Amino acid sequence: MIPAMPAHAASSSQASAVVLRFGRFAAMGAVAVLILIAGVWASWGTAQHVMLTKGRERGTVEVARCGPDSCSGRFTPLSEGSQPRSRVVLEKSVAVEKGRTYTVVMKPGSDDAVRSGPAGVLYAWVPLGGALLLASVVVAGGLSRTRAAWVMALSGVALLTAAFVAV
Repeated sequence: MIPAMPAHAASSSQASAVVLRFGRFAAMGAVAVLILIAGVWASWGTAQHVMLTKGRERGTVEVARCGPDSCSGRFTPLSEGSQPRSRVVLEKSVAVEKGRTYTVVMKPGSDDAVRSGPAGVLYAWVPLGGALLLASVVVAGGLSRTRAAWVMALSGVALLTAAFVAV
């Protein structure tokens, strides 16, 4: 025969289980939020220039040279107040090729250009797409919220796919 557990021991083990469950929920929730904040932070550095173009120099860059990390070319202005430049730098990615022309927005106070238009906006938010995918694993496994995880994962995949197609 199994001896009966005292009532206070049973209630304390239930209380500790509740505390552990809440602690896991809080910790995994904090990790998921931190991942998403990091994704937004990483994306916003470029996205702000592409999305908030009022008052910024807009134009086109015909890529003349490409190095290991960046490409450069002549800037032709399209917006009022923009000045033509003989050389601006465009971050090299798989979508930038020598000899092609891209619409860009200039970063204020520098010779750095960022791709604009739908392709530039989607490309700027790629880090958020990756963060959504990573956070969906945490939400599904650590928080046991499978529907929310699926929504996050599908949103991340949609963003990454749209960026791939647009760029």
